[in-house]
Amino acid sequence: MGRMLENGALSCVVRWVGVLSFAVVVSNAYGFRFSDAEREDTAAAAERAQRIQDLVSAPCQKRLKNAKIMTLVAERASNGWVTQQARYGPHFQAINRRLRALGLKTYSQEEIRAQIAQAEIDAYFRNDPDAALSASKRLGAQYVLRGTITTHSAMNPVLRIPEVSVQLGFTLAAANGRTLSDVSARAESYSGSDTLGMALTLVNEQADELVARLYNDYCRAAGNRN
Repeated sequence: MGRMLENGALSCVVRWVGVLSFAVVVSNAYGFRFSDAEREDTAAAAERAQRIQDLVSAPCQKRLKNAKIMTLVAERASNGWVTQQARYGPHFQAINRRLRALGLKTYSQEEIRAQIAQAEIDAYFRNDPDAALSASKRLGAQYVLRGTITTHSAMNPVLRIPEVSVQLGFTLAAANGRTLSDVSARAESYSGSDTLGMALTLVNEQADELVARLYNDYCRAAGNRN
């Protein structure tokens, strides 16, 4: 009986040692992977920060810093454009405050709505050049930043669940229609209900680099005169 107990105890110890050894191996393996992922994330963040710094370090003429930029945002719908500017307040602010932080002159949404009729904004997003020029002159804007939100819904072929993608586009143009910069960002989600919320998340995640690219293009292209 005593030998049986000893053998049973020894067997338990062996099993526990095996379990602990396995746990240590798994822990070390995953710890190594997490460490690699953290290093990759840190390196990517550092590269992104340096890229942004390089973009915003571009020399910018004083006349460009003093020029006024009008920002308009709209969402593409199945029957046209949704252009009521109050709807896009958070998206507007995310871009606008970064432009101002770089020393550029912009209008608030209140100033834009006070000077430009909704019909002119509608026409502008229908690519009516006369409406665009009229709106710019009415406000005294030398440049227009056009932000567009486009969504696309589809069934994911693998997971068989609804999938929604959101694309943001920002085009900076002179009042005469000459394009100076065109940047975009894209994100996908399986929730699919709050597309404006997805768009805002995307703006907040990528606004620093988007605005840096817009700024760099603006200072270089507009510096050659319109």
